[in-house]
Amino acid sequence: MAVEGPQIKWSFKAGGDLSAKQYHFVKMSADNTVVICSGATDVPIGVLQNAPAADAAASVCMVGVTKVSSDAALTAGNRIGTSADGQADPKTAGTDTTEYAVGTVLIGSTAAGGLATAAINCLGAGRDA
Repeated sequence: MAVEGPQIKWSFKAGGDLSAKQYHFVKMSADNTVVICSGATDVPIGVLQNAPAADAAASVCMVGVTKVSSDAALTAGNRIGTSADGQADPKTAGTDTTEYAVGTVLIGSTAAGGLATAAINCLGAGRDA
């Protein structure tokens, strides 16, 4: 069962309807709002904690222990970053060198669309070299 722990969160304006995207990775847009990550090479600012409508307040965990929606089954210890649809995706060091690893799975998920628990740090995102 996915759980959460201590977090550093910030409130941003939702750059679109994010009501179906709770626990997905988000990124900053050019107009200073947050939108769902739309490419595996995007740099996430954090994980969306609520389900805001367009222009509403989006609560974003930037550092801490959070639930994440998984793009595939995830195992404890997996390094993760965003997939092309904002879900947590496993990253392999030395292989995914154009992508960003921003966390580690603490409690895995059994299938795509499931919830896992991850320790994330999106403020220090680095390429998965």
